[in-house]
Amino acid sequence: MSKSTRNTGKPWTSEDVKQLKELAKGNTPTRVIGIKLGRTEAAVYGKASSEGISLSPTNQSPYNRRK
Repeated sequence: MSKSTRNTGKPWTSEDVKQLKELAKGNTPTRVIGIKLGRTEAAVYGKASSEGISLSPTNQSPYNRRK
């Protein structure tokens, strides 16, 4: 797995957090969010957790149930 390090070690800006919220709301996969923000997947998970942002897909039912 490749890791994006463009912004690794840099503090999160309010614009970064805003973009994270918008991408999470649009059900963007965490890996893609990391690439777009230049952060590792772990950094995205950590920041989302500290900000109370859910990265779970809201439009998919659990366990791939079909109706």
